[in-house]
Amino acid sequence: MSSGGLFAGTGVFYARFRPGYPRAFFDDLVRRFGLDGSGRLLDLGCGTGQLTIPLAGHVAEAVGVDPEPDMLAEAAQQALAAGIGNVTWVRGSSADLPGGLGRFRLVTMGRSFHWMDREQVLGALAGMVADEGGVVIANDGCLARPVTPWQHAIEEVQHRFLGPLPQAGAGTPDTPHETVLAQSPFMDVSRVVHEFERSWTADQIIGYLYSTSLPLRRLLGARRPAFEREIIDALLAADPSGRFVEPVALQVLIARKNI
Repeated sequence: MSSGGLFAGTGVFYARFRPGYPRAFFDDLVRRFGLDGSGRLLDLGCGTGQLTIPLAGHVAEAVGVDPEPDMLAEAAQQALAAGIGNVTWVRGSSADLPGGLGRFRLVTMGRSFHWMDREQVLGALAGMVADEGGVVIANDGCLARPVTPWQHAIEEVQHRFLGPLPQAGAGTPDTPHETVLAQSPFMDVSRVVHEFERSWTADQIIGYLYSTSLPLRRLLGARRPAFEREIIDALLAADPSGRFVEPVALQVLIARKNI
């Protein structure tokens, strides 16, 4: 979040093509934190609401914070379509905390904590999270780390068109999140891994590529149609079925204050 502008212009692709989180993940959070329709949720780096909206029905009020206005606009539309009316969308940065946002039972960060000044954020959150609450950090590779032949085919096409550019998800710090948490007020850390398979179509994969922090559409310019054709051809060469299955390991860190 502290790097405002990284996702500028990607909101519509983020909303349509960024995959959500499995039901088991949400059920586990509801159970662990006793989300019974009371309390408040803060989703930092909320994007288009992939975490905020599913959890909003389990709290009295949710607040989604993101530096990109187009992300927040898409999130508001998604919430309206889902009939969710208890979310406040705030344009802001993690560097602005506490920012008068109040206190929360649960703070979530999905695929966003690595962009932040983690020590500063956790220090600020110490005064914002209720004693019975906690912080949840959720990350998965989501196509950024190729493990299947069709994922490697995507990487090869991107390299051919753009050269050796940083991969989506670049910026991940050297020090693991767990180490940073252990040295923070939220030192009581549990780790949960949800393993499942995610199925993609070629169109979904291309849409996802346009949702990342790599400004792919701008970098491609007039070569975008040729790039899309080559992505589709490479995918079908890797798997003619047209169904591309990604093995996913969703890494979840659940951190509470040591009180």
